[in-house]
Amino acid sequence: MLVSDPALHGTLAGPPRHRIAVHPPAPAGGRRVSVDAESLGVAIDAADLREFLRRAGLDPEDVRLDDPAIEWRGGGPDVWSIATE
Repeated sequence: MLVSDPALHGTLAGPPRHRIAVHPPAPAGGRRVSVDAESLGVAIDAADLREFLRRAGLDPEDVRLDDPAIEWRGGGPDVWSIATE
């Protein structure tokens, strides 16, 4: 489980670094979030993302949504649902 993994403790600003992926929006809304290829859940907004990262041992106060450690797939930090016409 990520919460107990001592390698995850730290911040995005300094070591250790992790691969954080925010996947494309799902048809039902929200985006899957993974750290080091382990799925943490589906976030519906940036607050959810920060909570998942906190549970993974990262300090949410140090999380910047523009940090290069976060790989945004299918849209940036302002996109949480599929655009419809």
